[in-house]
Amino acid sequence: MNTKVLSTIILVGLSAFQLNFAHAALPTAIAQGTSQSQSASFDGVVEAVRQTVMAAQVAGAIVELNVKAGDPVKAGQVLAKIDARAADQSATASQAQVRAARATLDVAAKDFARQKLLFEKQFISRAALDQAEAIYKAAESQVAAQIAQAGAARSQSDFYVLRAPYAGVAAEVPVVLGDMAMPGRAIVTIYDPSAMRVTASIPQTVALATTLQQAAKVELTGVEPAKKWVVPGKVTVLPTVDPNSHTLQVRLDLPADTRQAIPGMFARAWLPVVGAAGSDGNAASRVFVPAQAIVRRAEMTGVYVLDAAGKPLLRQVRLGRAGEGVIEVLSGVSAGEQVVTDPQAAARIR
Repeated sequence: MNTKVLSTIILVGLSAFQLNFAHAALPTAIAQGTSQSQSASFDGVVEAVRQTVMAAQVAGAIVELNVKAGDPVKAGQVLAKIDARAADQSATASQAQVRAARATLDVAAKDFARQKLLFEKQFISRAALDQAEAIYKAAESQVAAQIAQAGAARSQSDFYVLRAPYAGVAAEVPVVLGDMAMPGRAIVTIYDPSAMRVTASIPQTVALATTLQQAAKVELTGVEPAKKWVVPGKVTVLPTVDPNSHTLQVRLDLPADTRQAIPGMFARAWLPVVGAAGSDGNAASRVFVPAQAIVRRAEMTGVYVLDAAGKPLLRQVRLGRAGEGVIEVLSGVSAGEQVVTDPQAAARIR
């Protein structure tokens, strides 16, 4: 046999062997079809169940500020003080007016007692007695009014001191020492880190599985991997739907020891959902492929699928919701087909 022809046959055979070997070496997975409940992720935000904005109730300069953002606070701790000199003077004046009113009442009481004795002995007229009684009752009313006014001044003095209503963390302190406090102006915002939750908005078309309480999970982003996944203590679906966005809210209460969660941070709520019902009334089959099998090129999204000969072919797909390590394929791949989980390796095969 001609040496050149023999070499060609050997090269062709070797190339076919290498191609078959490359096909066999490709990592693949079976596109799974199921009508059972699957976990789907929904964007959420971490909220504090107890968060309080401590605002000023009176006007005055801030003369004491004992916390800064991030500081832990104790229940009853003094957070800030507002200049209360004018209020203290008003309270002192009110107390003085109470003492003066009591002195007037004592005089009126003694005079009324004398007038009663004189009237009993018929030394004065009934009109004189009535006048003494009126003066006495007016003095009594004046004392009551002054006591109420003093109490109001005393209670208003408490408005100049801001105390933490519960133990927590100072989330925000938007003022500095010397700022002018005005009624309604926020001084300190605190929250309770032991009572946190994740709130997510779910489209009303999504059917949540009956295993919601048992299968729900929360994924916290930006934290160490060991603390990334959290099992909520309670899941609550609010019974109202937003008429504008057509979504309903789901609240997932985090355990008390979830210290890595802070208000406002992004989180994902993984909730068990079920497929939509088909025309026959049964749950429609859904197809899922591994997330690493998805190829995204410009405006095209596809998956490498092995044909009958074992050759990977890029097929355009339309994706649905993402699950834990899998993505739903709405069209382009059928259940049972083999998809390549290493798209880069599949792209090198010609």
